[in-house]
Amino acid sequence: MGDIGVRPQDLRERTKQFSYRIIRLSQSLPKTREADVIGRQVLRSGTAVAANYRATGRARSRAEFIAKIGVVLEEADESAFWLECLSDNHILPPERLSDLIVEANELIAIFASSRKTAKANS
Repeated sequence: MGDIGVRPQDLRERTKQFSYRIIRLSQSLPKTREADVIGRQVLRSGTAVAANYRATGRARSRAEFIAKIGVVLEEADESAFWLECLSDNHILPPERLSDLIVEANELIAIFASSRKTAKANS
């Protein structure tokens, strides 16, 4: 429904791959209290990006699509925050997280644009 400049099936696969990378990241976290708490948060939000994007395809109206894409945007933004926390606090080496942070920020930009376009067309 929103014109995001990316084919929906490509974005569906991209968000799924993002969630898989988040799962692998969470499996590699050190066994500390901080890593466990942040790891649970990033695992939840990172996998929610793909699950909620998938749900946008079942939107019954433009208003429902806008609401669902807003949730995807929030989850992607939260994922970026938790990834930055892992990096900034050296729970994992920042260079190990940089590509994933870039991907989270690119997804944020895509979903923000999609929501903006959908709102403008409603």
